[in-house]
Order: sequence, then C-alpha cells, then structure tokens
Amino acid sequence: MITDMTEGRPSKILWRFTIPMLVSVMFQQLYNIVDSIVAGKFVGVNALAAVGASYPITMIFMAVATGLNIGCSVVISLYFGAKEYEQMKSAVSTSLRTVLGISVLLTVLGLVFSRPLMVLLKTPEDIFGDSALYLNIYICGLIFLFLYNICTGVFTALGDSKTPLYFLIASSVGNIILDLVFVIQFHMGVSGVAWATFLAQGVSSILAYITLKKRLNSIESGEYLHFSVSMLKKIMEVAVPSILQQSFISVGNLFVQGLINSYGSAVVAGYSAGMKINTFAITSFTTLGNGVSSFTAQNIGAKKMDRAAKGFRSGVVMVLSVAVPVFLLFFLGGRPIVELFMSEGGEKAAQVGVDFLRIVSPFYVVISLKLIADGVLRGAGAMKAFMIATFSDLILRVILAFLLSGIWKETGIWLSWPIGWVIGTALSVGFYLSGTWKKQNLID
Repeated sequence: MITDMTEGRPSKILWRFTIPMLVSVMFQQLYNIVDSIVAGKFVGVNALAAVGASYPITMIFMAVATGLNIGCSVVISLYFGAKEYEQMKSAVSTSLRTVLGISVLLTVLGLVFSRPLMVLLKTPEDIFGDSALYLNIYICGLIFLFLYNICTGVFTALGDSKTPLYFLIASSVGNIILDLVFVIQFHMGVSGVAWATFLAQGVSSILAYITLKKRLNSIESGEYLHFSVSMLKKIMEVAVPSILQQSFISVGNLFVQGLINSYGSAVVAGYSAGMKINTFAITSFTTLGNGVSSFTAQNIGAKKMDRAAKGFRSGVVMVLSVAVPVFLLFFLGGRPIVELFMSEGGEKAAQVGVDFLRIVSPFYVVISLKLIADGVLRGAGAMKAFMIATFSDLILRVILAFLLSGIWKETGIWLSWPIGWVIGTALSVGFYLSGTWKKQNLID
C-alpha cells in the first residue's frame, strides 16, 4: 500500500510505516543468525568461525547495496511527496539499471579478490577453506542481493513498508528450511548454509521486482526517461556518501577482523556470535532511522519543514522504545543467546561473545539517537554533516581498537565501540539541532 506521509499525525504515521520495516529487518537478521547457529551447532565451532571470518567482506557488498537503497529511496520520496510522478518513475528506472550494472561488476571483482582479501585478514588456516567457499557462493548471489535492496528502497520511498515484509518473511522461512535440509539432511556443511541463502534470496528478489513493476504501472503518469544522467547524479548525491559510510564501516571492520583473527579461532567464533547479535540490534535502529529519512524526504518535497522536525521527535521516542528493551535483553540474558551458536567445547568462544555484548549493549540508547538524527540529515540531503559525524565515529573506533587491544587484548577492541558511538552521536545530534539541514533540497 502506497502511503502519503505529508498528511496526518507524524507519530501515528511513523509507527504504522516503520513497524513492518522493523519486523522485516528482524526476519532478515534472523536468517543471518540462523546461518551461524546451524553452522556452529551442526557443523562445529570452526564452521561458525569460518562464516564469521568472511562476514566483514560480505558486509562491503552489503554496504554498497544499502547505500544505493538509501540514495534511490530519498530521491524517489522527494518526487513522490512533490507529486512529480514522471520524475519519480525516471528515478526508479535509472536506479534499477544502475544497480544491476554495479552488481555484475562487483561479482567479477569479488570472485577475483576474495581469497587475497582473506589472506590479508590473516584468516586462520584451520578455517580458511570453508570461509573461502562460503564467501564465493555468497558473491555469486550479489545480483539478487542488489535487486532485492533496490526494490525494497522503492517500496519504502512510496510509503509501502508491508510488501517488503511479506517477501522477507517468505525468504527467511525458506532460508531456514533450506539451511536445515542442506546441512543436517545432506551434510553439505558450510556450503549448504551459503546455498540456502543464495536460493532464498534469489526467489525473493525476482518476486519483489515483478510486484514492483505492477505497482508502478498502477500510478498514472506521462512519458518519462528510463535512464537519466541528471537523475543518476541526484541519486548519487545521497547514495555515494551513504555507500562511503557503510563501506567505511565495513573496511573498518576488515581491519578489526584482522586484529581479532590474530587471537585464534575461539575468539573469532565468539566475536562472530556476538557481532551477529549486535548487528541485529544496530540494524533495527538503522531501519527506524531509514523510516525517518523517507518521512523527512516526503515532507521536504512537499515544503513542510516543521512537519519534518516533528518526525525527528517522534523517531526518538520510537527508537528508544526499542533500544532500551534490547539493551536489557542482551546485557542480562546475553549468555543463553550466545550459547545458541555454540556446540560442545565452545565455552571460551561463548565467554568472548558475552563479554562483547555486555560492553556494547549499554550504549544502544546513545547510538540509536545518532541513527535517528542521521535519518533526518539523509532525508534532507545534508550529506556533508552526515558524513562528518559518521566518519569521526568510525575512524576513532578503528584507531582505538588497535591502541586499546595493546593494553586489554580483545576486551580493548570491544571498548572502542562505545567511545566512537558517543562522539558520533554528539556530532549528528548537534548538526540536527543547528537546523542547517532545512536549507537542503535535492529537487530544487
């Protein structure tokens, strides 16, 4: 269902719009978590470590897909809010063609450079083979990952957060079933986990694309350009900083992963479990921030600045209502959650995961505020402020990981997270309060 977010009570609209998005991302993270649980429980701790060791590399590809999703979503939201439907459809068509081309290029580059990257990361020898196998199968499915993300971005821009949810539920259930069949029944090991994701994501992305085409055809408009260089430029004004942000996170994680790998397979496995659980939380907060981005963009497109500001306040209430319970769950109940990933003999790895969660989870309240402020800055097209706040957090986090690990070993790495989050949040919220974002408008 397409939703015009320029009318009605902001808090009500945001809750109604973001709840399906939140459930969607929970399902998406759920099947990523199940991948690791199946690997750890039914193959072994080394299999969990193998999947975890390739994770920072897979996140580079996810960073590009997510950044493109954000870029197209913001621009399409602006045109949808302004009721300029020909331009909106041109933005959609341009986004789809661009994304498919980029996915093919990244597939080729990924297959060529995946093993050298893993060597550079000092991936432990006992998990190298399985990790490389998992990564190569993942890379072969990049076209599906990118197609699904761009379709989701368009649905979100049109105020439709329910359709992506339905596809994601089906994809998640299918992935979990295939995980169990391939690993337990067919004994395919780590490759079974990877092929399950490949197949589930492939079917979901194709169905999402077919549905999107039908949805767009139902919106009456005149003729429009199917590929526009000027439109691509507008999309990239938002997409490139978002890609850089997400990629910088991923590149930073590559450095950190290399540092963690030097502590051995047990620490890698524990970090993998803790990081998957942490990513579940952070991605949920980010999704709420993306909802605020769409709300902001539609209302700025409709010249309703005061309404966009109300969206920030509603977003803060919304994200804190999620962040506080998640913090309590992970801080107080982290051990049984981490142990879901472990087979017998994984006690050391489990303790590493628990320690990581107990250090970072108290600061979920802080980082969640940053992600809502980021949502307004992105939705308004204030990308310079967004990049300054985000890169300050990331650079500081990587530097501190190396410095503090020299004092407290892996615990020092975990401590770098909250310090970076506090600095980044102060900057993002400061930029929002300055009001400079109100002067931005990509479609003027």
